[in-house]
Amino acid sequence: MTDPAEDAALAEAALRAFQVPWAFLTEVRRLDDLPTVDGVEIAFAGRSNVGKSSLINALTFQKSLARTSNTPGRTQGLVLFGGSPGLTMIDMPGYGYAEAPKKTVDTWTKLILDYLRGRPTLRRVFLLIDCRHGLKKTDLQVMDLLDKSAVGYQVVLTKADKPKGVDLDKTEAAVAKAIAKRPAAHPVIIRTSSVSGLGLEALRTEIFTLTLGPGGWPAARDQLR
Repeated sequence: MTDPAEDAALAEAALRAFQVPWAFLTEVRRLDDLPTVDGVEIAFAGRSNVGKSSLINALTFQKSLARTSNTPGRTQGLVLFGGSPGLTMIDMPGYGYAEAPKKTVDTWTKLILDYLRGRPTLRRVFLLIDCRHGLKKTDLQVMDLLDKSAVGYQVVLTKADKPKGVDLDKTEAAVAKAIAKRPAAHPVIIRTSSVSGLGLEALRTEIFTLTLGPGGWPAARDQLR
């Protein structure tokens, strides 16, 4: 059983970690151009127009940290954001955009492959799935890649405020079934809405725990006192 007081304290610490000023650091299109970072990295992946930029902005309490656009495929490199000490967040190029030129898609794919296979500071990929549409073939292909690369990932359902007549429980159950036997998948699925704020506290807390050193939250809590 968890301690409600401890859970609340952890959530409050996570909230403070995200209430700092965040800034765009750089965008790279070659792995060799990636800077060395202090602490850990987490990355956001998902199909084009899944809501990655909106979610990053909502998490960091900013309106335009990450570029939002109605044009799929706008993010063409790895975009790095910094703010909370010891944490770098990365917005990865959206996948599944059929109208992007093949050469561009091939370049994105190589960049993503190289990054996933060769970035020791990457702690977890948050795989965003539009809850209105559920898993698509391209999502499953990305999961295969993450499993083969032994990169831990966690599914985040986006746009949970949008569906009308869509059973979110069934969508989540289908996703849970799909990841149940995948070796690199985290079992907890988080529903989110960048508009209503649903799930943002849970996601901030999940990310914050990845930045904690030996001893986890108890050790970090004692240092904060």
